Amino acid sequence: MGQMKILVVDDEKLLVKGIKFNLEQDGYAVVTAFDGEEAIRLAHDESIDLILLDLMLPKVDGFTVCRTIRSFSNVPIIMVTAKSEDIDKILGLEYGADDYITKPFNIREVTARIKAILRRVNPAPKGERDKLIISGDITLDYNFRRVVINDKVIELTSKEFDLLELFMRNPGKVYTRENLLDIAWGFDYPGDVRTVDVHIRRLREKIEKNPAEPSYIKTKWGVGYYYKKD
Repeated sequence: MGQMKILVVDDEKLLVKGIKFNLEQDGYAVVTAFDGEEAIRLAHDESIDLILLDLMLPKVDGFTVCRTIRSFSNVPIIMVTAKSEDIDKILGLEYGADDYITKPFNIREVTARIKAILRRVNPAPKGERDKLIISGDITLDYNFRRVVINDKVIELTSKEFDLLELFMRNPGKVYTRENLLDIAWGFDYPGDVRTVDVHIRRLREKIEKNPAEPSYIKTKWGVGYYYKKD
C-alpha cells in the first residue's frame, strides 16, 4: 500500500505546521490548505485519503466545504471546531463529516483518530473477512467498500458503511446507541449518542425505499437498532 495522503485545512498556519510535522513523523504525506476554496480544489484534484477540516475558515466555511466535497467524494472527513456545543458537532455530522474533534486538542489524539478511521476504511487482507454480504436487494462488497442496491452503487460515507456492515454481518442482533458508539466510533470516543441517530437516519435515506418505514434497519423501541433477518 502506498503512502497515505492527508489534507489539513485550517487558517492557523502555525497549528497547521505542527500538525503537518507530527503526521509526517507518523509516515503520512500531508498537503495543506488555509481557506475553504483551496480545500475544495485540493480535495477534487489530489488523491486524498483523509481530510482534517477546521470549521471556521476564510472564504468558504467548513460546513460548506464538507458538503461540497461530499458531492464528489466519500473521503473520510474529521471536522475540527473551537466550539464545544453539541449542536455544532451534530451539524458537522449532518453535512457528511465522519468524526469531529474540539479545539484545543492533543496532537496525539488527532493522530489516533486518523489511524482509527484509516484502519476502518482500508480493506482487510483478502480472505480475512467475507468479501460479499448479500441481503435482499443489498450487496455489500467489503474489499472494495462498495454497496449496490438493484444494480445501483449507493454512495456511503465511511461511517455509514461501517454501520451497515456491522448490521448486515449480525442480522437480528439489537444494538443500543451506546453499543454502536463504542463499536463504530471507538470506546474512547467522547461523542453524544445522538450522533448515532444522525448516521442511522442518513443511512436509511440512502438504502431504504421508504426511510419512514424502513425495511432493513429497524428500530427496537426503547432499546436501539437492528438489521432485519432474511
